[in-house]
Amino acid sequence: MSIKQAINGKTSLVGLMGWPVEHSLSPCMHNAAFAELGLDWAYVPLPVRPDDLPQALKGLAALNFVGVNVTIPHKQAVMRYMDDLSKAAKTIGAVNTIHLQGNKFMGYNTDAPGFLNALVEKDCHPKGMRVAVLGAGGAARAVVFALAWAEADAVVILNRTTERAAFLIEDLNDTFPQSKLDFAHLTNNSLAALDGKIDLVVNTTSVGMHPEKEKSPWPTDVAIPRNAVFCDLVYNPLETVFLARAREAGAKVIDGLGMLVHQGAAAFEHWTGQAAPIEVMRRACLAGLVNKLASE
Repeated sequence: MSIKQAINGKTSLVGLMGWPVEHSLSPCMHNAAFAELGLDWAYVPLPVRPDDLPQALKGLAALNFVGVNVTIPHKQAVMRYMDDLSKAAKTIGAVNTIHLQGNKFMGYNTDAPGFLNALVEKDCHPKGMRVAVLGAGGAARAVVFALAWAEADAVVILNRTTERAAFLIEDLNDTFPQSKLDFAHLTNNSLAALDGKIDLVVNTTSVGMHPEKEKSPWPTDVAIPRNAVFCDLVYNPLETVFLARAREAGAKVIDGLGMLVHQGAAAFEHWTGQAAPIEVMRRACLAGLVNKLASE
């Protein structure tokens, strides 16, 4: 069922607000889920320039949208326009899912549960783990929140700009006073020092993402801690250089597709009130990636 076939006067509309959005797999993922469940819904890409965000949000209500996902660069900017925020969204400081209930805008962050579910389905359980998080941006905030909530033993954030990592920890310490959260400057030496002291490494940066697929946040002259699990939030390519090197060194790896699917599934359930067909969504994303590779 294509988007064109699905849309009629009674179709429930959702979509993705960002700038740009043409790279996203979310439309094919959600439309496949709607088709699987026989729902008269459609998910559409909504490219919105940063300066147009307030007007775009007003337009959602006027056009009777049920909700939207929110991606770069709007995840923080939309917060001021929400009528209510989930605890996770408030603490993380970012909204990636909006549900319109009447004229009220409800803001959620499904990145955190999406990340945790992606780990668990690969039999990686963060409770008690020592974790290194590479990067301190919006994705890192959701990941660190999720790890603290899941009772990881300790989390260290490694970032080129240590001030940003320090601010992230400061924001989360009040919510998780019992968590061991720390930060360090991201250097070859700080990465090398992780060997034997870490159970999970998570790349939350965009380094290694298409089109710069040859790059990695882990330098080639730093040994891979083979006893750690390596997770990359990047899903295009599915196996980044970061993950390929870890796998070759004997480490367990987890790609970014699982988080994409599970955060989407959580948004789907907020909007529809129905259980998301996760495997259908995963297959749609894989097909979308194949199509993107074929068109390059």
